[in-house]
Amino acid sequence: MTTAHNTTPQYPFTAVVGMDDLRLALLLNAVSPAVGGVLVRGEKGTAKSTAVRALSALMPAVDVISGCRFACAPAAPDPGCPDGPHGTGAVEERPTRMVELPVGASEDRLVGALDIERALSEGVKAFEPGLLADAHRGILYVDEVNLLHDHLVDLLLDAAAMGASYVEREGVSVRHAARFLLVGTMNPEEGELRPQLLDRFGLTVEVAASREPDQRVEVVRRRLAYDADPAGFAARWAAEEDALRGRIAAARKLLPRVTLGDAALRQIAATCAAFEVDGMRADIVMARTATALAAWAGRTNVLEEDVRQAALLALPHRRRRNPFDAPGLDEDKLDRTLEEFGADEGAEEGTDGDDDPEPDGPDGGPDGGGPDGGGHPPQEGGPEESPLPPEAELPHQQEREAPQTPPAPEKPEQAEPESAPQGGAAGEKAAVGATEPFKTRRLDVPGLGEGADGRRSRARTAHGRTTGARRPHGALGKLHLSATVQAAAPHQRARGRSGRGLVVRRDDLREAVREGREGNLVLFVVDASGSMAARKRMSAVKGAVLSLLLDAYQRRDKIGLITFRGTGAELALPPTSSVEAGAARLEQLPTGGRTPLSEGLLRAHEVLRVERMRDASRRPLLVVVTDGRATGGPEPVVRAARAARLLAGEGTASVVVDCEAGPVRLGLAGELARELQGTAITLDELRADSVSALVRTVQGNRKAA
Repeated sequence: MTTAHNTTPQYPFTAVVGMDDLRLALLLNAVSPAVGGVLVRGEKGTAKSTAVRALSALMPAVDVISGCRFACAPAAPDPGCPDGPHGTGAVEERPTRMVELPVGASEDRLVGALDIERALSEGVKAFEPGLLADAHRGILYVDEVNLLHDHLVDLLLDAAAMGASYVEREGVSVRHAARFLLVGTMNPEEGELRPQLLDRFGLTVEVAASREPDQRVEVVRRRLAYDADPAGFAARWAAEEDALRGRIAAARKLLPRVTLGDAALRQIAATCAAFEVDGMRADIVMARTATALAAWAGRTNVLEEDVRQAALLALPHRRRRNPFDAPGLDEDKLDRTLEEFGADEGAEEGTDGDDDPEPDGPDGGPDGGGPDGGGHPPQEGGPEESPLPPEAELPHQQEREAPQTPPAPEKPEQAEPESAPQGGAAGEKAAVGATEPFKTRRLDVPGLGEGADGRRSRARTAHGRTTGARRPHGALGKLHLSATVQAAAPHQRARGRSGRGLVVRRDDLREAVREGREGNLVLFVVDASGSMAARKRMSAVKGAVLSLLLDAYQRRDKIGLITFRGTGAELALPPTSSVEAGAARLEQLPTGGRTPLSEGLLRAHEVLRVERMRDASRRPLLVVVTDGRATGGPEPVVRAARAARLLAGEGTASVVVDCEAGPVRLGLAGELARELQGTAITLDELRADSVSALVRTVQGNRKAA
């Protein structure tokens, strides 16, 4: 756990250069935690984590009941607190906690753990609180939140929805309050979030490193100064931190007096409807954000500019329809909607004279150093001399750098003509768009794995249906109650049992063996040779691969993409969790040349060998998309067969998607599938609603089982 009171001072929030949208989103949550947290998306090395961790030092301190491990508020203690009832206990003030949830944390570390042995033998609820209890009334920060395991995501969703955490173990339960500000950071290249968790973040911002040399120089200068003397650097920015802390406190005090008029509410509702966001959470978040914006600007009424900025922060991640959609809003459409549905009430009503925002000081810049960033804090002052400009002067969303996410694949009618691109190889055809993706049938890896939780192949997991019991290895996981009772029952007389309770020893404990599903490494090997270059045919092939990519996203797989054409094969996308990156590579894929099938299979063998060393528990599924022809290099058919047998010999589960078209079929893809000891399916059979695909599974080598 990381909290705000470390021995080494945090990097000051006011010393962060640029990133106005990120800083504004974090500050709005500091003013009004009801906004619901922030999801920060951006490329690696953009100081996402630095800015988030620096926020905790600005949050107001909280009063807690002394000795309560669950941070109960003295004015309204939780009636169900495991440490209660509290009565009239002593009160202490402590800094707001910043609790970090590691991606690889266990379930017990997140929600806490019950001592099952004591619960069974003594009837005592001995409970060790987890990170959710530590984060109550504070900040829960998840770095790389998109890599969080599904079972932890489920627990976070439950706690965020109910404001409480429940620990249930075989009839023994503990409940405690868990209301926290959820902040997550992620690199979209490593995969996307589940839609349910994505919607739980109130606001989202995109961050990217500045391309301005002067600003980059200032970032490096400040970071080096901090690393050389953290305490001295923090002291130089203390006045700015105090001023910003005071402005947050003033905005919090003003927040209950802010009025959200009917005109602003109409604009909020109309905007959410115009962008077709799901549910009503977006409307509520927009309303809370607009109110916080007004309080941050020192006003008691919400203006149209507040609604607009709230939409730019609260809606981009809620309007996506599939993982290939880039987050963002059509700002022209937003402006038209706001103009159509109501004028500013504030323009007619005015603002309270005491609540007008103070003008900026002479420096005015977000970093207190003037237009060039300065590098030095301004003179000490109160909240009116805040290093951040008033809300009205913060840059609009359209002025920030464009998100670094790839565009969605084009529709076939938008594809470029099939002519050789300028400077391209002879016989190369321009990339064509994919057909609309469709729901595919599930392709499983045979046997029982032990990989990361997912939704594809059968595996022994920490979650799922119970299939047996075993002695625990290390800490007890899920208790198998009946097996534990059966193990303890024969020894009751020898242990001197005299009462109704069961005498249980640690050796009696049995944990449940559960079977669920795992995520796999789905490696696509796509034929991009001239035999696949017919326009409609390649569009259909890309549509099929795009559909499989979408299926891999939903099943929490890692994916990789190999293409082969001409004289060799290319690893177009190394194994990753980002299906968005896979879709982008697929869109840009040109076709043409001979068919070096053997090179594609050999490259797949090498990629799988390396990935097996990195993560031996994640089982691969090889998906070869081809018509089965082999024309590249000497003895192409023989070499392709040898490469296929090499993959089969290592137990690689394979499926060949047969792309052969026309009235005359050579059946080459079927022969390739036999060499791979896998299964061949046609493009039509790949569809989940295809009659011919009702009951078929991938047949892997018997070694895979």
